[in-house]
Amino acid sequence: MPQNDLTIRPITGREELPLFTRLSYAFDHELADDLHSGRRRPEWMWMALRGDRLVARLAWWARGEGEPPYMLDVFDLDDTLPESERRELGARLLETATAAVVPPGAQPIEYSRFVPPGWRDDATARQAVEDRMAVLEATGARLLVERLRLEWRPGTPIPEPSGRLRFRPVRGRDELVELMTLVLEGTLDAHSHADLATMTPAQAAAAQYDDEMARYRSPREWWRTATTPDGDPVGFVIPARNDYNPIIAYIGVLPAYRGRGYIDDILAEGTRVLAAQDVPRIRASTDIGNVPMARAFERAGYVNFEREINMTWS
Repeated sequence: MPQNDLTIRPITGREELPLFTRLSYAFDHELADDLHSGRRRPEWMWMALRGDRLVARLAWWARGEGEPPYMLDVFDLDDTLPESERRELGARLLETATAAVVPPGAQPIEYSRFVPPGWRDDATARQAVEDRMAVLEATGARLLVERLRLEWRPGTPIPEPSGRLRFRPVRGRDELVELMTLVLEGTLDAHSHADLATMTPAQAAAAQYDDEMARYRSPREWWRTATTPDGDPVGFVIPARNDYNPIIAYIGVLPAYRGRGYIDDILAEGTRVLAAQDVPRIRASTDIGNVPMARAFERAGYVNFEREINMTWS
């Protein structure tokens, strides 16, 4: 759809990836595989073009083939253009693509952006982040949370078991949902707070299990419940593989046992499970406001290699 000298349209297929990736971002090397697997579709990957010059692009991602878009996770502007111009182009692209992809009356899909850990201290990185956020904010989006993206690397020491806890496989969905419900009390996680605004803790835990935990194709035998020597549950950890990396998918300590350092034992167990699979890395994330969890990851040798910005229209 031409707009003066601007054309806004989705890509026609995988053959246009070289054009789409003239603006770069962290996911570029994954796009071809995502298209093949159905996690992305050409009609979800939009470009703003001046002739053959790519001046803005965006893309949505789904959790699996046949599913609706789950995240707006690519949104790039030509940072060589003047600020007002690139923001205007980004706004036109976002408006046009959203109208084509998001059903009328539906809430826009959450936005995610990976950024350098020190992005506020780097003028170029800060400008890029603030440009994109400004375009989204003009449409009603707000910052939900900023998260730490963390990585454990082979060779990093893993503490030996302290002996304070016992670990056994999780006993199915019911046990895990019950434990997830309990750890939501006093949670510092922004997404969980958003869920609890519209759901009970039990509903939120069940939805998270069904929408996230149940999707992992890695062995359920990796999932661990931590107990006292007498068998009372203390917490749990979910080591898993998503479509891209080995991860610590979820970890929690029950409210009655918080403040005793058990999180270190539980995180070490989850790390130990994945490290035994000879993995090249282990990824994890936590909100910057969840200081106790961030410190636990730091003590366990996880490195903060990126941050993530999440914005929503709720």
